Amino acid sequence: VMGNSSEFQKAVKLVIDTVSFDKDSTVQVFEATIRVLGSLLSAHIIITDTKQPFGDMTIKDYDNELLHMAHDLAVRLLPAFENTKTGIPYPRVNLKKGVPPDSNNETCTAGAGSLLVEFGILSRLLGDSTFEWVARRAVKALWSLRSNDTGLLGNVVNIQTGHWVGKQSGLGAGSDSFYEYLLKSYILFGEKEDLEMFNDAYRNIQNHLRRGREACNEGEGDPPLYVNVNMFTGQLMNTWIDSLQAFFPGLQVLIGDVEDAICLHAFYYAIWKRYGALPERYNWQLQAPDVPFYPLRPELVESTYLLYQATKNPFYLHVGMDILQSLEKYTKAKCGYATLHHVVEKTKEDRMESFFLSETCKYLYLLFDEENPLHKSGNKYMFTTEGHIVSVDERFRNSLWQDILPGEEDSAEKIKPNEFRAVNFSSNCNRVPDERRYLLPLKSNYMRQIDRMVGLI
Repeated sequence: VMGNSSEFQKAVKLVIDTVSFDKDSTVQVFEATIRVLGSLLSAHIIITDTKQPFGDMTIKDYDNELLHMAHDLAVRLLPAFENTKTGIPYPRVNLKKGVPPDSNNETCTAGAGSLLVEFGILSRLLGDSTFEWVARRAVKALWSLRSNDTGLLGNVVNIQTGHWVGKQSGLGAGSDSFYEYLLKSYILFGEKEDLEMFNDAYRNIQNHLRRGREACNEGEGDPPLYVNVNMFTGQLMNTWIDSLQAFFPGLQVLIGDVEDAICLHAFYYAIWKRYGALPERYNWQLQAPDVPFYPLRPELVESTYLLYQATKNPFYLHVGMDILQSLEKYTKAKCGYATLHHVVEKTKEDRMESFFLSETCKYLYLLFDEENPLHKSGNKYMFTTEGHIVSVDERFRNSLWQDILPGEEDSAEKIKPNEFRAVNFSSNCNRVPDERRYLLPLKSNYMRQIDRMVGLI
C-alpha cells in the first residue's frame, strides 16, 4: 500500500525461506485463515499481477511459493471439517495431528461461517474445489439453522447436533464477519445464492435488531442503533454493544445503504470522542463501558474510510485525524503501540495484535492518501475481513471445475455485476448530492442527540 517494494520483497523472501506449517501447534481455524492464509493469498496475487499498480512488487524467480504455502496450510486446516455431523468445522486444529481429542464441539457463527473468501480464492487459484466446497457447506449448514420465526442466527452452535448454545443474535463478536463474507463472497465470486442469503439476512437484521427512528437524518425519535436480541423471539437480551459492531457501517456502504451507515458510525465516533478509544463493550443504557479494554481494533477506522470513499465528505477526514491523535496520545509505546487495558484510566497492556498493522494503520493511511494506486489504478479491490487486499478479478468469477458445490444443483447461475441490487436500503451512493458533501453528514441536532446519548454532553 505504501509502495515500498524493497521491504515487501524482503518480507516475502523471509516468509518463503523461514516459515513452515509443519508444527505441533494447535491454531484457531478462523484466525489462521483470515490472518495467515489471507495474507499469503493477497501477497501472491500482488506479486503475480501483470499490471503491478503499487510499484514493482515482483519477486525474482518467484515460483508461486506463497500459493503453495497457502495450499499447505489449508490442507492442514481441512481435518477441522471432518467428523462433524453438520459440516460446521471444529474451532481448533493441530497443524500436525488434526483435531485434538479433547476438542470443543461448540463454535461461533463468525468463526465457522467466515472462511469462504480465503478458501474460495485458494480453490479458484488452484482449480481444486475442495476448499471452497467445505467452506460453502459450513455457511449453508449455519444458514439452515436460522430461526423459522425471525430468520436470525445465534452466536454459538454445537457442530455435532446443530443446537444453538448461544442464542444471542447481534452484529458484534461471534456474528460480525459471517454477514460481511456473505456479501464479499458475492462481490468476488458472483454466486447468486450468496447475495440472496445476504439480502435475506440484512432484511432480518433491519426488522429485528434495529431500534430507533426510521430515517437517519430526519424525523423524531432515538438515533438508530442495532441491539442484541434472542434469535428465536427478537426480544432484547442485554443493553451493550461491542466494538466489533463498528464494522457494520462499512458493510452498509458496500450494500449502498449510506444514510443508515452515517448514523451508526456517528454513534461509535461519539463513544470514541468520550474515551479516546472504543471500549470492547459499551453499555448504552448505563452510558459506561462494560468491558473497558481496547486492543487497537480497526472497525471504526474501516467504516470511516469506506464512508469517506462513498461520500467524500471532509468530516470523515476529521474523524480519522481524531482517531490518529488518540492513538498517538494514549497507545504509543517504546516498541510500537499497546492495547489499552482500561479506556478510562488509559493503562496499557504489553500486546499489539497483528490487525493493528494489517487494518487499523492501513485504513488510516488510505483514508488520507487520495492518490494511492488502490484508488487511482482503475483496478477494483476488496478487503478481506483482516484488511488483506484482493483484486476483484474475472478469474475468481469462473469456477475451473465442473463438480457441483453443495446446494447448487439448480441455481448455478451468476449475477452480472450491474445486476447487483440491495434490498431494504433507504438510500445509495448516487443520492449523496454535492451540496451535502460539505455539510455535516448528520444534522447538528441529531449529532448532539447522539453526544447526549453517550454522555458527552
